[in-house]
Order: sequence, then structure tokens, then C-alpha cells
Amino acid sequence: MREGETADNEVSPSPYRMFERPGARDVLPRKSAEGMDYLIQQIINGLTLGGVYALVALGYTMVYGIISLINFAHGEIFAAGGYLGVILLSYMASQGLMDAHPWFGLAFALILAMGYCAMLAMAVEKVAYKPLRNSSRLSVLLSALGMSIFLQNGLMLTQGVYDKAYPTEFTHGGFEWVGVRVSYMQIGILTVTALLLILLNVLVYKTRIGKAMRATAQDKIMSALVGIHSDKVISATFAIGAALAAAAGIMVGLYYGSVRYDMGFVPGIKAFAAAVLGGIGNITGAMIGGLIIGMVEILAAAYIPHGGEYKDVFAFIILILVLYFMPTGIMGENVNDTRV
Repeated sequence: MREGETADNEVSPSPYRMFERPGARDVLPRKSAEGMDYLIQQIINGLTLGGVYALVALGYTMVYGIISLINFAHGEIFAAGGYLGVILLSYMASQGLMDAHPWFGLAFALILAMGYCAMLAMAVEKVAYKPLRNSSRLSVLLSALGMSIFLQNGLMLTQGVYDKAYPTEFTHGGFEWVGVRVSYMQIGILTVTALLLILLNVLVYKTRIGKAMRATAQDKIMSALVGIHSDKVISATFAIGAALAAAAGIMVGLYYGSVRYDMGFVPGIKAFAAAVLGGIGNITGAMIGGLIIGMVEILAAAYIPHGGEYKDVFAFIILILVLYFMPTGIMGENVNDTRV
């Protein structure tokens, strides 16, 4: 057992905090900070982190596009996905199932976690949001905040207050080329992120449910008149956003080595900022906003003295500047063809 760990894959909370040092495993020594290799290294780190933010931001922007609701419980769905991932992967590792085909085990955990979080999000929508659909926005906002607190405390009571460590089968290995180190874990995160974003775009623009989602986002009354069941569309939207957040939670757990019951708060706020930055309700904008937030954090931590301590500040400064000059975000809010 490593120093700082307890039984059942728990890690003491003293030195470690989630998202304190994004990409810390892959940052090169400061002595090469002025070289092009160092810049390329930070761009790779920024894309890795930004891809995760983009996946979480899509859940915010899709729900807002459908029912004009900011789902503040979305960060806890992200954390639940990370916890289910560590439970499944730890069990498979203890049974020796990860030795021969670890990537198949990871794919299995991803699918189960995404399915579980999709059902959890649908249950949250039925309990906390559907009864208040015709109520004031303040009532729905309070319900969302209450559900966020409820889910976070549920994770704390069921999983404990200690960090839970992920298996280390995926954290080793990589390659280095002209001074730039890329880990297999980064490649895996970027590949899964790109695949999920492509599948989301196909689902939204090429499938019947995607057409129904876009129609409901544009005009709920007219979509109902042509036979679209808005309740089913709304539930499907919550489920899709939650599945993406669950995948992001597992990738964050693998990348940083552990998960924590309150890990959904900080990335949830940043992902919401990314959605606003790109244009809330615009799925393309959410992707771009997530990548920008991730890049700003990494580059600020790498090139500004003591930037790692204030990386959150720089990300929100960019958000404020963009909204000052472009109040609807980079891609614009609620553009017909991209609103979901």
C-alpha cells in the first residue's frame, strides 16, 4: 500500500485536490519553458483538459437549449460517473480481468457508467425539474441547486470523504518526440473525446431523435403539433448530456489518479463557463468554449509566474472579456441550426 492510501482504494485528502495541477504528470521541467517543444507540450495538455470541459459543457448547453434551464446538478452526474468507473475498474483489476485486455475493460466500464448516469439524469429530471416546468425560473433554479447538494452529499455518505484511487494499468507508457512527451492516457482521452463529439454531432444532425431535439428547441408548441413528444425529447437530452459527463468523469479519474465526492463542483462551474463562452444553447460553441478554457488554464499555469495558483482567474477573465464584447458568446446564443 502506498503512502497516503487507506483500504479500499481510498487516499487521504491531505495533499491532493482534484484539478489543482491539470496535466501535472506531463509538464516538462521549467528550464525548457522558452522552447517550442514546451509550447507544443502545453498545447497537448490544454487540448486534453479542454476536451473534458467540452464534454461536460455539452450537457449544460443541450439542456438549456431544450428547456432554458441551467442544470446545476450536472457536475454531480460527472462525479458519479467517475465513482462508478473506479468501482468497476477496481473490481475487474482485483479479479485479474484487467491483465490481458485492460482497454476492453475500460470500454466496458465507460459503457456501464454512461448508461447508469443517463438513467440517473432522467430520474433527476423527473423528480426535480418536470413538476416545476411551468413554474418560475427561480423555483427551478432552487430545485437544481438543491438536487446538486443532495447528490453530492449522497456521494459523500455512500463513498466516503476520502479520495478513491484508480487502477494504474492505464497511467504508464507513452512516447517522446523532439522533447514533447505524450502519454498513452492523453492519446486515449483525446481519442475518446473526439469520438464522442463526432457521435453527438451525428446523433443531433443525422438521426430522428436529433431532429426532434432541434425542433423542440426551436418551438415546443409547433413541435408538439406535428407529433413530437416533448417529455421524451427532454428526457433523452438529459440522458445524452449525462452520458457525456460520465465519460468525462472516468477520463478525469484516470488522468489525475483518483476521484473525490466533491470533484464535480469546480469542473462543473468551468464547464458552465465554457458553455456560456461559446454561446449557451449552441453545441458547437460549447465544444469551442471547453477547448478555450482548457488551453487558457494550461498556458497561464505554464507561462505566467505563479500562474498555476490563479489559473481559474485567467479562465474567467477570458470569459468576462468575451461576454463584454460579444454578449451572446463566441458562436452566438440559440442559433437555429446549432441549438439543442
